[in-house]
Amino acid sequence: MTTLFYVSLGLYGAALLCQLAGVLVKKEGVKKLAWGVFVLALLAHLGYFVWRGLVAQRLPLSSQFEFSCGFALGVSLVLLVARTRVNADWIAAAGMAAVTLLMVYASRQKMEINELMPALRSFWFNFHIGAAVFSYAAFLVAGCVGLRYVLQHRKGESPDSDRMKRLEYMSYRLVVLGFLLLTAVIVIGAIWAEAAWSAYWTWDPKEVWALITWIIYAVYLHIRLRRSCSGLFLSWYVILAIPAFLFTFAGVNKLIPGLHSYA
Repeated sequence: MTTLFYVSLGLYGAALLCQLAGVLVKKEGVKKLAWGVFVLALLAHLGYFVWRGLVAQRLPLSSQFEFSCGFALGVSLVLLVARTRVNADWIAAAGMAAVTLLMVYASRQKMEINELMPALRSFWFNFHIGAAVFSYAAFLVAGCVGLRYVLQHRKGESPDSDRMKRLEYMSYRLVVLGFLLLTAVIVIGAIWAEAAWSAYWTWDPKEVWALITWIIYAVYLHIRLRRSCSGLFLSWYVILAIPAFLFTFAGVNKLIPGLHSYA
């Protein structure tokens, strides 16, 4: 099972290298090869995730390693949908880099399978953690789209062009998805906390940073719906917002002990 994890990591790295080579030499064939390798990596990754879940007899998202691995899988699936539904080949390099880095980070964590802590043995576990995985994945891919917008703007492309409008709208839709899922994470977490610790909100560091992340993206949606800022500003916003949910994901666990330190 561990071998399968490292096979998927190696395939992700190979896909990233092929994609970067295709961009440099401007060969579509190399980019298609990169995408093929990426799909193989995704299948291996999915196989590993399912296998680990069967062995653990639960959704494998309880530890930092498992959540990192699931986060990378979520990004891969969002990237797959973006690539197939809207033919977003341009997002491949940034997306593959993000997935590879997450897998490398996961490989540095403790990989053993442990029993769930009593507080985690709940009906709400799958919904709370699963929603968090795809929320972070949507925010990360939105940041990748925002990066593409910024790069195209620096090349002199007009914000009024159809492609730039599609980029900005795609980033917006991903943020909406991530925001709705993060809202579900917070609400479900509050219900779960009341059952486990007899309090809906305990001001635990993880809870606080999840709320901060929620507010950051709520501000983005408010600005975007009022259309008071340019597409370039909004793109920079989703890029600069990335550290907020990454700190919620990993930084809190490493730097600020709390009730969620086991995750």
